Amino acid sequence: MANLRDGLLLGCGNPLLDISATVESEFLAKYDMLPNNAILAEDKHMPIYNELIEKYKAEYIAGGSVQNSFRVAQWILQRPKVAVFFGCVGQDKYSEILSEKASSDGVNVQYQRCKETPTGTCAVLITGTQRSLCANLAAANNFTVDHLTTPENEKYLKEAEYFYISGFFLTVSVESILLVAKRALAQDRPFMMNLSAPFIPQFFKDNLDQVFPYIDIIFGNETEALAFAEKQELGTEDLKEIGLKMAALPKQNSGRGRVVIITQGSDPVLLIQDGKIAEYPVEKLATEQIVDTNGAGDAFVGGFLAQLVQHESYETCIKCGIWAARQIIQRSGCTFEGVPTFKA
Repeated sequence: MANLRDGLLLGCGNPLLDISATVESEFLAKYDMLPNNAILAEDKHMPIYNELIEKYKAEYIAGGSVQNSFRVAQWILQRPKVAVFFGCVGQDKYSEILSEKASSDGVNVQYQRCKETPTGTCAVLITGTQRSLCANLAAANNFTVDHLTTPENEKYLKEAEYFYISGFFLTVSVESILLVAKRALAQDRPFMMNLSAPFIPQFFKDNLDQVFPYIDIIFGNETEALAFAEKQELGTEDLKEIGLKMAALPKQNSGRGRVVIITQGSDPVLLIQDGKIAEYPVEKLATEQIVDTNGAGDAFVGGFLAQLVQHESYETCIKCGIWAARQIIQRSGCTFEGVPTFKA
């Protein structure tokens, strides 16, 4: 393991407690939700959480996109506290469950704690092999930039060598993202981001536009990339063309070309770098092996980051990402067990 140490990887995101259950497609329709989609909860969605707990066999899983990716990375690295995570939680039993679960997976959680608002939750609705997410950010929405500028957290920012933030966080604190992005730029260290869900490039374009010039590595799946291309008027629906155009958008750190990584479910992962496109095949699982696709994208990033912090090639990073996603979708929720068996 290449020079692993505490706090090598730093991220910000929305710490959410996933409330996960298998439901009928009628349940999705009842709440105006689509399979394989992610939305923010509106008033009409608020009864969903109690309904899952009371009527379905819902289970609690530590969630939130970045926190999931870091948990997976820590599992693969088998060395605690390489990743430090920032986000806002309430002061309630859910925050204790979250903290305990994430910490036991090796993540150094440095939560901002908010008295007035409960810890955020995410309804994970599983229909067959598909999943739909409805996030009630609650306290996660209350993260403020001053949490990052306390002396102890300044130290984490200074010592981190890799920075990763989800697109979901664009709805919470652009100011915090820009602070982290500018630190990464000043230290010539990679700043990475995920498009996260189609609604991010669609409805938070102005926020994304502020941050995009700082992004050194951008992750997204095919539906997110298409939403980005449409909103940015890139003039194509070809994923390879979209990747090339995303990579060529204006960039702050001119010494570090932007890398674009687009996942496509069981179709090949696209790596766009230096005007070139590489494809990495994904071995398809049999339908009966797929338990829950929730967390597949987060797991991919987790696998990727676990190799990146060890200075491995992008090829190895992507192969580990594919391997990690493959493990996660054969289980319920973003969960794992045992010693990882990835071989480059």
